[in-house]
Amino acid sequence: MVTKTISIMEDAYRLMAMEKRPKESFSDLVRRKFGKKDLMEFAGAWKDLSDKQIEEIKASVRAVREGMDKDFKRVGAKIKNDLS
Repeated sequence: MVTKTISIMEDAYRLMAMEKRPKESFSDLVRRKFGKKDLMEFAGAWKDLSDKQIEEIKASVRAVREGMDKDFKRVGAKIKNDLS
């Protein structure tokens, strides 16, 4: 297997080291974090949750999205104003 040497800043190295699992190489960490994900990996992830828990999660996601929509509209209006 071909290897590549990269240089990273010390703080980036520490962040990677904190994310690395026991016995996991840095190459394995990069593959896990940035590699293509198989959607089937998540199949059944909510199977043990109650309907109430699922509805609470959905409500939380909706609230976050609504907040982000408001933030994007506010920022968009400011940018539009600044460009005028």
